Amino acid sequence: MRQSQAETRRQQNVAKRSMTKEAKQLAGLIAALRKSLEAIHKERASAKLTGAEMGLLDERRNNLLLTIAALDDRLSAVQGLINLGRPHIIRVH
Repeated sequence: MRQSQAETRRQQNVAKRSMTKEAKQLAGLIAALRKSLEAIHKERASAKLTGAEMGLLDERRNNLLLTIAALDDRLSAVQGLINLGRPHIIRVH
């Protein structure tokens, strides 16, 4: 039985390291996307844009906002599991 507990603990440690790494990656990605969002806001402030260009920038901005929101949700979930002490390896298929 002790061997089983040790194996479970080892798996949890591996999962915690994996989830911590994922949280750092997500935070970095979110920061980079927010910088891109700021660049779009600056570009949109330019008075030399046509209506079509404004529309494209608006579409890019909206897509970035949706992506950031989804990644924020994922980051929150990962951090919550880590904080609860219930890490597990998340498989993406």
